[in-house]
Amino acid sequence: MKIKLVKSLIGSKKDQIATAYALGLKKIGDETTQPDNGATKGKVAKIIHLVEVTEA
Repeated sequence: MKIKLVKSLIGSKKDQIATAYALGLKKIGDETTQPDNGATKGKVAKIIHLVEVTEA
């Protein structure tokens, strides 16, 4: 799955920022490809309001 950061991390909770960094997302526009498994889906669910997800 492709994950793209579309909103700023400023003002987000520390755990949400840490989750974005764990996925490799630091700046708006950063995009990463991650495996489609339960761990990744859990991370995305935590920051779904900040990211855009597409199936790769």
